[in-house]
Amino acid sequence: MEDIHRILEALQQCRQRSVLATITRVEGSAYRKEGASMLLFENGTQVGVLSTGCLEADIAARVPELLAAGVPHTFTFDLDAADPLSWGEGPGCGGVIQVTAVAVGDSLRRHLLMLKDYLDDQTEVMLILKNSAGPLGTGYNFVTSSRHRFGEWPGAFPEALLDWAVARIGWRSGMQIVPGEAEEVFVHTYFPKPRLTLFGAGPDARPLASFAAAAGFTVTVTDWRAALCDRSFFQDAHTLLDGFPEETAGRIRWTPNDYVVIMTHHFRRDQELIRILSSHNLAYVGILGSKRRTQRLLDGGSLPEHWHAPVGLPIGAEGPEEIAFSIVAELIQVYRTSRKRRLSYEAT
Repeated sequence: MEDIHRILEALQQCRQRSVLATITRVEGSAYRKEGASMLLFENGTQVGVLSTGCLEADIAARVPELLAAGVPHTFTFDLDAADPLSWGEGPGCGGVIQVTAVAVGDSLRRHLLMLKDYLDDQTEVMLILKNSAGPLGTGYNFVTSSRHRFGEWPGAFPEALLDWAVARIGWRSGMQIVPGEAEEVFVHTYFPKPRLTLFGAGPDARPLASFAAAAGFTVTVTDWRAALCDRSFFQDAHTLLDGFPEETAGRIRWTPNDYVVIMTHHFRRDQELIRILSSHNLAYVGILGSKRRTQRLLDGGSLPEHWHAPVGLPIGAEGPEEIAFSIVAELIQVYRTSRKRRLSYEAT
């Protein structure tokens, strides 16, 4: 998933001086696309990546001058040439990449932490970056679908630009001609972390929670058996909920950004979950168990759209760890496919 979540967590936990670097233009092929970011702390610690290692060392070497300047600078890296005299000693990776880097001052840090609050609340936020060669502190705004915006902007923020941004949150990132601006601005939408809820805290849920968290999901584990739903078994989970399915499902504010795996190993509880969750618009619901068991659970009915049974990609998995790998792979596949489908729809 996006590095921005780890970047924002690092900013919240550490007050050390840092530089934020963001890809603002890509021509040709590249490992990461527009909007990818990394944070470089003064002590050399880095969070996130922009490439397979071609760019990071060069940007890291510029951190002292960027911190001293306090204003952004845009760098262009040509990875297309195989000439050993070209930049990067001829990596031959392909593509020309533009990176805008800026020291994170007090104002930008405050706004980035506001961005974190919105993302944690499952709200998509668009960044509009004006004149990347000029002072970032006077040329960026974050915009939400509820028309709330925050940031620094020279003069009044155009109402037409706000309308344009609200209508296009989630669209493809990159340099854009927008209302009220004579030159291109950079736009990028930051998406909340996808949420995965595991109903069932048995031993097979433990590797799944760990692998899903490592893949970028915010994981909730819920079970009515308190001895199983214990932090010692789920150290990577964000939330543990103790209670029966009908209780805990009612305590969650479900969104189309939610992923669910039903794995209680309890027939009646699974049936109750299918009844409850089928009334919500969810990104993904997977049911652990054989096709025969799922048919019995459905009692002659059919699976709703976006439901998967048996859960996981068919890789011949055996044992809790391999099954967890197959499920996380399917979660990633569904997440990426839905993002591409949304972009394709918006492009038309």
